[in-house]
Amino acid sequence: MIHITGARENNLKSINLSLPKNKLVVFTGLSGSGKSTLAFDTLYAEGQRRYIESLSSYARQFLDRVGKPDVDKIEGLTPAIAIDQKTTSKNPRSTVGTITEIYDYLRLLYARVGKQHCHQCGEPISKMSSADIIQEVLKLPEGTKIVILAPLVREKKGSFADMIESLRHKGFVRAMVDGVMVRLDEEFELSKTKKHTIKVVIDRVVMNGESHERIAADIEKALLESYGEVELEILNHEEVGLDRAHVHYSEHFACFTCKISFEPLEPLSFSFNSPKGACPVCDGLGIRYTLDLSKIIDEELSVDKGAIKLMYGFNKGYYFKFLTAFCKTAKIDTTVPFESLEEHEKKAILHGGVEPVEFLWKRHKLTRKWEGVIKLAYDMLKDEKDLGEYMSEKVCDRCGGARLRQESLAVRITDQGIASVLSMPIEMSVAFFNNAENFSYLRPQEQVVAAPVLKEINERLHFLYDVGLGYLSLGRDARTISGGEAQRIRIASQIGSGLTGVMYVLDEPSIGLHERDTLKLIKTLRNLQQKGNTVIVVEHDKETIDAADFVVDIGPAAGKFGGEIVFAGTVEDLYKSNTLTAQYLSGQKGSYYPQNRPQKEWISLSNVTINNLKALHVKIPLGNLVGISGVSGSGKSSLILQTLLPVAKEMLNRARKVKKVQGVECEGLEHLDKVIYLDQSPIGRTPRSNPATYTGVMDEIRALFVKTKEAQIRGYKVGRFSFNVKGGRCEKCQGEGEIKIEMHFLPDIMVKCDACHGARYNPQTLEIKYKSKSISDVLNMSVDEALAFFKAIPKIAQKLQTLYDVGLGYITLGQNAITLSGGEAQRIKLAKELSRSDTGKTLYVLDEPTTGLHFADVDRLVKVLHHLTDLGNSVLVIEHNLDVISNCDYVIDMGSEGGDKGGRIVSQGTPKMLAKTHAKTGSYTGKFLAKTLGKGN
Repeated sequence: MIHITGARENNLKSINLSLPKNKLVVFTGLSGSGKSTLAFDTLYAEGQRRYIESLSSYARQFLDRVGKPDVDKIEGLTPAIAIDQKTTSKNPRSTVGTITEIYDYLRLLYARVGKQHCHQCGEPISKMSSADIIQEVLKLPEGTKIVILAPLVREKKGSFADMIESLRHKGFVRAMVDGVMVRLDEEFELSKTKKHTIKVVIDRVVMNGESHERIAADIEKALLESYGEVELEILNHEEVGLDRAHVHYSEHFACFTCKISFEPLEPLSFSFNSPKGACPVCDGLGIRYTLDLSKIIDEELSVDKGAIKLMYGFNKGYYFKFLTAFCKTAKIDTTVPFESLEEHEKKAILHGGVEPVEFLWKRHKLTRKWEGVIKLAYDMLKDEKDLGEYMSEKVCDRCGGARLRQESLAVRITDQGIASVLSMPIEMSVAFFNNAENFSYLRPQEQVVAAPVLKEINERLHFLYDVGLGYLSLGRDARTISGGEAQRIRIASQIGSGLTGVMYVLDEPSIGLHERDTLKLIKTLRNLQQKGNTVIVVEHDKETIDAADFVVDIGPAAGKFGGEIVFAGTVEDLYKSNTLTAQYLSGQKGSYYPQNRPQKEWISLSNVTINNLKALHVKIPLGNLVGISGVSGSGKSSLILQTLLPVAKEMLNRARKVKKVQGVECEGLEHLDKVIYLDQSPIGRTPRSNPATYTGVMDEIRALFVKTKEAQIRGYKVGRFSFNVKGGRCEKCQGEGEIKIEMHFLPDIMVKCDACHGARYNPQTLEIKYKSKSISDVLNMSVDEALAFFKAIPKIAQKLQTLYDVGLGYITLGQNAITLSGGEAQRIKLAKELSRSDTGKTLYVLDEPTTGLHFADVDRLVKVLHHLTDLGNSVLVIEHNLDVISNCDYVIDMGSEGGDKGGRIVSQGTPKMLAKTHAKTGSYTGKFLAKTLGKGN
């Protein structure tokens, strides 16, 4: 057992708890009740700290330092590994293959047993040892007349007099010069200005039993003379039944058709992070950033009316004068739309003209050559810090997005280059590497080399497939992976590591996972546990809770009202208890609010072709709560976040820095006035950000304090009550309330400021009180407390009410934004939008808002989303949670699988319709809805 005594970190109330080792343990409870604090900030932090303390002080300086959690003691603790959701790489060079280290094994496999081909002609390339060459030559039929040649010069200019003289001194008698046999003892002269090919004749011999030793010696002599190359001229090839009169052997890698030599293969030849392997054009990124003409040219306007947007308007008069002068000189009409100009006229404007142009600028006559919009645009933008507004990503022309140089891409294993293996979905990769026939052609020595590498690749691919990631490809950019996918990739990597006796702490691994794949995940967690590890999972998913060996329910409420163990035991005993979690698990409580909203107006998207979507047509009803469901990788994010959202932002919000979606036709947005996207990114990246400042309630609170009698007597302004500017804040900690003490080899310690004692403000500011509370006291209030305290102030109460409505009554107003989870950040953003005046014509887009939410919190969230829709707004939710989907007015289910097998609409309609028709449509969501709604199996 692991025994925890007196855990008091954050809101934990001196918890005593015993957990079984080598079991699957689930921590559950309301959001903010203390689950993550117990799992990560206490158990994992202490396990990590003890391991780091066992290292030398020299080694510790290179590791993340972990402070000691506030706990009396923990007994029976094992080394800990945390797998959380905050580790998705933002590096454009990271891929699924590099994260899982499968790519390292692939590089090794291709370097050791890959067959090189010429990247120009596609012919195989090989190198042979002198023994191999001799063995091949001696296989020629008896009676074959051969001339053994050593190639010295190939298509080079020069007279080569010194070389010919050297050959004479060495005793060579004949040479083949430009295809003609010449005697070296006769004088001849080569032209310096012409290209020549010179091969010295080593010997002329007839193949028979007696000439074998002589031929072997001749070949070694030829290889020595020509630095590793030898050629044979077979004089009677037709007589002896051979199809070639000329044979070339080399100890080097080379293509003699294209006259190209190749470097020997090594793993770095396939690394896009090394100059040896990276594509020289895109430096191994697979993409290039180029000027997007659609962002600088409006083809519907004339040049006079500003068709070239970069050269029209405020402070761009010089370029506009220059452009119009050029058009006048080139006789290009500047009054017609740009799209109506002839192609050669457009080309002249874009790429420049030949003749110099005269134009008047500030009373000076200037003469310059028009270099074209593209060249001048780069000159104009070179000082801009953010070129994203004018640039667009383009797949690299040289490597086609494969990141590697052409020589590396031409290496084959079973006719598959490394790029095609990386682009396969993992489920196809599993089949490819499992098929022994694909590698049967390898020589026995190569099979010995390949066997351990293939074993490692197969194991790791199977682990990824088992956690439901078969739709991903190894070449998938890590930046496009969701938090849930990244977490499952790391789980697969940990299983592959084969560690035992470790405590794994996981943070909601079911995030982003469809119900269909949850059982696969549970099987994987079991696999990890059965290897002899303790697996602790912070989770709200019903299937995962049901599969646990031991459940810890933390509550009874959130924030300072939580931090207690309300239940600890088996799943069977949990169902018998009366905790809030048990009530939702057993069905005593639920969040089912059937609506009958009509579908009158629609958004129509046509010709959506992005990622795995192929010319998709979809209609989304307005004024409804619409759920976008489907298995991971089915195309939900591609349809909504990468297509609808950018189009809506551009048309409704007039966003400038938005990536346009080419070819997509959209109708129906005229019924809306704005679009709001609520994701789970942090509300701030510094300790100075907090819920009060983000939602704007802090401005109202500061204004209230300014109006107090004492503040007016002292002449205090609003800035006096800000901890971000000089005046009212404590200057010793600069309004942070804490001071960081650097401890060299020990972790940095954050201590309360000894001047303000954590209050953030100076004594004079704290003397100003409203209802006997200082500004610091207000920041330390929870939303629940503040709502009761400010109930008489409508402006403040309204904003606090929205925070309470989305289930955040437990957070404090001044809570550090860095400590908020992704789900909490998303709900704070939702609360901020709810507090604004509503037009009833807003499109809200939410991406998995149930992340980190307990059943009771989901219940509350569903009510908030229905409230938004009741006001006339349209709410679009990308979601897997069945409690949310079953409460939608309309569901669009994508699939049926992920990756190439997805990208289409499987079923759409009300949740009941999906449930009734799932057998016919093959909708996985419909199948699980049938169970949830009690209308199916």
